[in-house]
Amino acid sequence: MSIEQLQLLSQTVQGLTFLVALVLGFILQRSHFCSMGAVSDWLMMGSPARAKQWALALAVATLGWAALQGVWGLDPLQTVYNTARLTWLSLLLGGLMFGVGMVLASGCGSRLLVRLAGGNLKSLVALLSMGVAAVATMRGLPGVWRSQTVDHIALALPHGPFAGGWLSGASGWSLPIASAVAAAVVALALLAWALSKRADVDAAFWLGGLGVGGATVLLWWISGVLAFVPEHPETLEAVFLTTASGRSESMSFVAPVAYWLDALMYFSDGSKRLTFGMSLALGVLAGAGLGAWRDGSFRWQGFTQTPDLARHLLGGALMGVGGVMATGCTFGQGMSGLSTLSVGSLVASVGIVLGTVLTLKWQLARA
Repeated sequence: MSIEQLQLLSQTVQGLTFLVALVLGFILQRSHFCSMGAVSDWLMMGSPARAKQWALALAVATLGWAALQGVWGLDPLQTVYNTARLTWLSLLLGGLMFGVGMVLASGCGSRLLVRLAGGNLKSLVALLSMGVAAVATMRGLPGVWRSQTVDHIALALPHGPFAGGWLSGASGWSLPIASAVAAAVVALALLAWALSKRADVDAAFWLGGLGVGGATVLLWWISGVLAFVPEHPETLEAVFLTTASGRSESMSFVAPVAYWLDALMYFSDGSKRLTFGMSLALGVLAGAGLGAWRDGSFRWQGFTQTPDLARHLLGGALMGVGGVMATGCTFGQGMSGLSTLSVGSLVASVGIVLGTVLTLKWQLARA
C-alpha cells in the first residue's frame, strides 16, 4: 500500500466514522438514550425502561463484537481494553468520580454533546471543564500523580483481561469458542431482562437500544477491520489508522473532547491530527443538532444561579479526571468495553453506577 492509498483510506475511515456518529447523535437525541437517566429513572421513579434500553444496546453490541471476532478475525488483544494488569483501584475510583460528576453536570459526555446541540450552554461549560481536566489528567500534574500512585495498585491477570480468556482457562475450550459462548450467555441474559415486560417496549426503546448497539458494532468494524493496515509502507508495522491509542476502538467521549480542546489551542504545531474519536464526537454533535432542528426543540438555555454553575464546573472536572482514570466513560467502558466482556470495563462500570446512585441519593436527601 502506498502513502497516497494510506491517506485515502484514512480519509475514508474518518468520513464513515462521522456518518455513523451523525446517525448516532440523531438517535441519541430522539430516543433520549442516557446512562444517568437510566439510573435515575429506576432509582427515583421505579421505572427500569431506560435501563432496559441500555441492556438491549449492550446485548446487540456484545453479539456484534462476537460476530466481528468470528467473521472478521477482530482480535480483543489488539483493542484499547487489552492490559496485562488490572489497575482496579484507578478503574473503580475513576468510575466513582465519573458517576458523581455525571450527576452534578446533568449528563455524561455524550449527553452533554446532545444537550449542547439543542442550545444548552450549561453543557458547553461542563464539556470545557471536562476537557481541561482530562488533558491535565493525561499529560499534566494530575497525570503524574495518577501514574505514580493509583496506577501502581494492580492485579495480575493470568487468563487475560477478557471473560472469554477466563472461560477458556477454566473449561479448556479454545479462546474463540469460549469467547463466543461467553458473549452468547451474557447477551441472552441481557435480552431476556430487557424484553421481560412488554409495557416497557416502545418506539424510543427500539430506536435507542438497536441504534446505539448497532452503532457500537459499526464503529468497531471501522476502526478494527477497515482501518487495519497489516504493514505500514514506512514503518512496516501493523497499524490501526486514525485511532489515538494505535489500537482498535469504538465509542468513547472524554478523551475525544479533550483532544478537540488540545487541537483548538495547539493544532498549528504540526503534531496534532484528527482522530477517530474526534470525528465521533463531532458527528454526534452534528446529528443531535439535526434532531433538535427537525423536532423544533432547539432552545437557548444558560445559568440563572451561581450554585448551578459551580455544580456543572465541578461535575465536568470530575468526569474529566475520572474518565481518564477509568480509561473511559459510560460509553467507553459501559458500552464499548463491556461489549468485549472486559473485566476492567466491568470494574469501571460498577464504579460509575455506584457514584451515580450515591450522588442521586444525596441530592434526594437534600431536596
